[in-house]
Amino acid sequence: MAQSQGVRPTAVRAHAYTIPTDRPEADGTFAWDATTLVVVEIDAGGATGLGYTYTHGCIAGLITGTLAGIVQTVDAMDVPTAWAALRRAVRNMGAEGLAASAIAAIDVALWDLKAKLLGLPLALLLGRVRDHVPIYGSGGFTTYSDAELRAQLDGWVARDGCAWVKMKIGTHPAQDPHRVAVAREAVGTRGLFVDANGACDASAALRLAEIFSRESGVTWFEEPVSSDDLAGLRRVRARAPAGMEIAAGEYAYRPGSVRRMLEAGAVDVQQADATRCLGITGFLRAAALCEAHGTDLSAHCAPALHLHACCAAPRLRHLEWFHDHVRIEQMLFDGAPVPRDGAIRPDLSRPGLGLALRRQDAERYRA
Repeated sequence: MAQSQGVRPTAVRAHAYTIPTDRPEADGTFAWDATTLVVVEIDAGGATGLGYTYTHGCIAGLITGTLAGIVQTVDAMDVPTAWAALRRAVRNMGAEGLAASAIAAIDVALWDLKAKLLGLPLALLLGRVRDHVPIYGSGGFTTYSDAELRAQLDGWVARDGCAWVKMKIGTHPAQDPHRVAVAREAVGTRGLFVDANGACDASAALRLAEIFSRESGVTWFEEPVSSDDLAGLRRVRARAPAGMEIAAGEYAYRPGSVRRMLEAGAVDVQQADATRCLGITGFLRAAALCEAHGTDLSAHCAPALHLHACCAAPRLRHLEWFHDHVRIEQMLFDGAPVPRDGAIRPDLSRPGLGLALRRQDAERYRA
């Protein structure tokens, strides 16, 4: 076992990789043909911690410049101290968005590093409350044909055993009832979720909610309106059909944003994304807020990164098995989880996150 205290990081590296999608993708408010992964590595005590985020590659310079200087002044075992110092450092440049994602990747790398220095899988270091994490298949992009939609959703059910699947809506609202009906036929009695990515106003969202519930038995409506519109989310939640839950929170960049959403009564299930909400430290604070408010938490995307933290979150409902990120993580990381019976499990034989970057495979996508 490596030295376990008084170890300061000696190097901080960050590289961006842009990976084309396997076909055009869109949701209710955005379209894309590539996804950028920013990987951070931190050396200390003979070990290397790995973290990452999905965002614009421009944050690599922020990480290796201003933020690296802060990381190298703090004991590698003292992750909360580093987290607080990093948050102070970005105050005047804007603490949310790109800066928050940069801190998130560093924080994940520091937790991975600490666990490796202690010779422990991260789930055990954080304190497990479960040994596996339920997943739901997520994709169903608005660019997909009916055949592509059926094939993807059916694969999550038949191959991976998912109890729930989620699809995108909102690009062409008039087509959505048909697309949702196609999805229902594909997944049978499994749970069916829809995600508008904030494409609707409250009145339009309620009209669609009634159709989706009545005709296709949809039980989850994610971001029916913008997550910035807490009053609109609360209105949709109050008037949604019985049995339909409202979810949001993937764009909460700090614990205070999660707290405000919960205090507003805006959601039935709170979402959080460790690649945005200031890393594993921020994700666990979001989990604590959910426990205090008696609200379930659902982890957003990046399943390989979230797995160990999800094992430590008391009121966790499930983790998003997002098509883009699953594909990238299985392409570029050794140790990426593989579903079994609708869940993923941490490999307790590997320290830290249990992930290793396949450098040769990643290099072709280097931005």
